[in-house]
Amino acid sequence: MTSRFFRGVIPWGDYTEALDLRPPPGVEPPEPKWNIAPSSLVPVIRPREYGQPGLDLALKLWGLVPQWWREPLSEKKWQSFNARAEGIEESATFRGAYRYRRCLVPASGFYVWSGAEGRRVPYAVGVRGADWFCMAGVWERWGFDGGEYDTFAIITVPANGVLAAHGERMPALIAPPDYARWLDPALPAPAGMLAPLPDDLTEDWPAHPDVGNVRQQDESMTGRRL
Repeated sequence: MTSRFFRGVIPWGDYTEALDLRPPPGVEPPEPKWNIAPSSLVPVIRPREYGQPGLDLALKLWGLVPQWWREPLSEKKWQSFNARAEGIEESATFRGAYRYRRCLVPASGFYVWSGAEGRRVPYAVGVRGADWFCMAGVWERWGFDGGEYDTFAIITVPANGVLAAHGERMPALIAPPDYARWLDPALPAPAGMLAPLPDDLTEDWPAHPDVGNVRQQDESMTGRRL
């Protein structure tokens, strides 16, 4: 399960170098967030709507709500901020978004917990040699009571050899050469991209013990300066 992640400073130039992204004129890039939790509004990358070329960075709520849900969110008792790669094509909650509404979630790292129940400690995880990367996501537009809400989920895969000591799952990361292919709704969903990050590209280190208990937006949450 991926329940917390962080995003450092990512200049617009980094986004536009890696993606066909059009920054809004006069708008600063998203500010750093060091302790992003489910139910937060998060900038994700997705194709522009209404047939327009290029990509947008759009705010969406972390916790996908499928189109068929017809009750208030207060009645939704099941978690949907993560989508398991295994079986996603058959999932009633995620299959439509996986087929037509894939997205990328920019991050500088994510948190995992290790140890026995009641004594678990957090670790931060990053990609070796990279200041930021993109996690695989899917998004949905949910309509209720006259309003529309954009929500998303992060796709997870089995943990690699480095992170298996901390838990069973990790987010699926999309390699930069695959960004365009992943985002293209005209192409079949590329399940082959959903694989654990190679061990030699994975680094982990102890994080602040309060990660998971508070939403403090402080660089010290990661356990080191980024």
